[in-house]
Amino acid sequence: MKSEDIENKQWTERERRALRRVAGRQAVGDESRIDFADIPRLTDAQLANMVRLRDARPRKVAVSVRLDAQVLNWLRSKGEGHLTRINDILTNLMEAEQRVRSGR
Repeated sequence: MKSEDIENKQWTERERRALRRVAGRQAVGDESRIDFADIPRLTDAQLANMVRLRDARPRKVAVSVRLDAQVLNWLRSKGEGHLTRINDILTNLMEAEQRVRSGR
């Protein structure tokens, strides 16, 4: 299903009410009706390799970087946001290195 399919769907009034209820619960962070039973627990290895989401990003500095053409093509092949992706890859690598150094 594509976003266009959702936008073009003719919703019934019952479906609209249900969507409003769900949207209201999401807006206030109510997860009481979500069934997490079928979600497998993360392994210790998965937990060890997790990285923190960065909600509040520090101020960024503009730089010029020369990349191999194949690296840039690979980054662009992942979709929009390839410049942000470069920053995320480097940030994750930096944080992993800091964890190793601190012994965590």
